[in-house]
Amino acid sequence: MYELNEEETEIVSLVAQFVDREVKPVVQELEHADTYPEQLIEQMKQMGIFGLAIPAPWGEASVSLPCYAAVTEELARGWMSLAGAMGGHTVVSKLLLAYGTQQQKDYFLPKMATGELRATMALTEPGGGSDLQAMRTWARRDGDDYVINGSKTWITNARRSQVIALMCKTDRDAEPAHRGVSILLVDTDVEGFEVSRDLPKLGYKGVESCELSFGNVRVPQSALLGRDEGLGFAQMMRGLEVGRIQVASRALGVGRAALDDSLRYAQQRESFGKPIWQHQSISNYLAEMVTKLTAARQLVQYAARRYDCGQRADMEAGMAKLFASETAMQIALDALRIHGGYGYSTEFDIERYFRDAPLMIVGEGTNEIQKDVITKQLIKRYKARA
Repeated sequence: MYELNEEETEIVSLVAQFVDREVKPVVQELEHADTYPEQLIEQMKQMGIFGLAIPAPWGEASVSLPCYAAVTEELARGWMSLAGAMGGHTVVSKLLLAYGTQQQKDYFLPKMATGELRATMALTEPGGGSDLQAMRTWARRDGDDYVINGSKTWITNARRSQVIALMCKTDRDAEPAHRGVSILLVDTDVEGFEVSRDLPKLGYKGVESCELSFGNVRVPQSALLGRDEGLGFAQMMRGLEVGRIQVASRALGVGRAALDDSLRYAQQRESFGKPIWQHQSISNYLAEMVTKLTAARQLVQYAARRYDCGQRADMEAGMAKLFASETAMQIALDALRIHGGYGYSTEFDIERYFRDAPLMIVGEGTNEIQKDVITKQLIKRYKARA
């Protein structure tokens, strides 16, 4: 498990109790109805979950990133959508802490810590996918304002967030392209901003993923994250280290839930006069599931500790996200095989894990992108000697 101090261990334990007591009894009904979990989100606010990444003087319950990963795993063990509801919010918190002006920190972070103000980030564009440098959304200077035009897609929590960390171009002629990218903190109540539609999804139910449009949206220059334009790409890449650790932790939660259900079922279900776990084919599944899940968790811990030490962690976060998400997908499939026909039934949770797991493979940068990130950083760190 995670190596946490006594206080952080207690926090994780409280979240686990919340999941077992409040989430698991209602998750099937909410998920199949694709109903937003209003009551559960309110309870998460009261528990301080939305402020776990925000230290004093703005927040009251800041924890280490390994602890945050453990909390995310517990939430995803109950319902992956709940972990998704606080993922982008945390990345925006980290962006503000690392790059925001004092005024931006003092304005946003206290309300974000309580969950009174929800935040999300907007990166992906229609037709753009993981190629962030090819974005078309742009903001031009007009007096003391920026005027934004463009669109974004697959933006989680877009209807229920009050501020969006928008990645856009402020210099469309910059070479290389990433030097023209900035992040603007956009109030969702501003004129010209529209959530055009909610996207239908295989899994990840209950929490909305939306298309956004910006039509001559006007924001003040103070909406620029930090003080200088052109730093947004590097800022967001650092933020995505946290985002990818968070997605990897969601994968751990889904994989763990599938393993827990499989262990329970394999001990209760009998065939040919004995519990099915005693059949070698099922035993082998269980052994591989727990081995891969444990290895994935160690990768997540390693990435989280490295980030907390202030070191560059894009390679480590990429490895954690890549391995944990592929592991969760495999565990969900093996769990379905262990459960047989019951695994295919909507009366059991296995089919939900099987639908939720693919999100982590494509979310926060596809796994194909992760491999590219890993290799590029690997070469930079270990250049071959002549």
